[in-house]
Amino acid sequence: MPVDNRTPKWQHQLHLVEREELSIEGVVSLGSYDETEIIMETEQGMLVVRGEQLNIKQLNLEQGSLVVEGMVKGISYDDAVHQKKGLLDRFLK
Repeated sequence: MPVDNRTPKWQHQLHLVEREELSIEGVVSLGSYDETEIIMETEQGMLVVRGEQLNIKQLNLEQGSLVVEGMVKGISYDDAVHQKKGLLDRFLK
C-alpha cells in the first residue's frame, strides 16, 4: 500500500463539554497562550480558542493532544493568525 504524505498523523477532532472542557486531537504545535486566548497549529490549520480563565490542563505533542479548561467563548480556524516573518524575510522584501 503506497504511503500518502497528505494523510495526517493524527485524526483532527474537537470535543467540547459544557463549554468548560475542550479536548483537541491533531495538535502539531502550541503557539501563544494566556487566560483569554490559546493559539495552536493543528493538522487542519491554525486554531484559535478564545474565552475566560483558560488553562491548559494537559498537553502531549507526541500524541497530538491538548485539553483546555475554562469558559470557551469561541473556536475558529485562521491560517493568517500570528504568522511572524523572520528577520531574513523582512530584509528580502
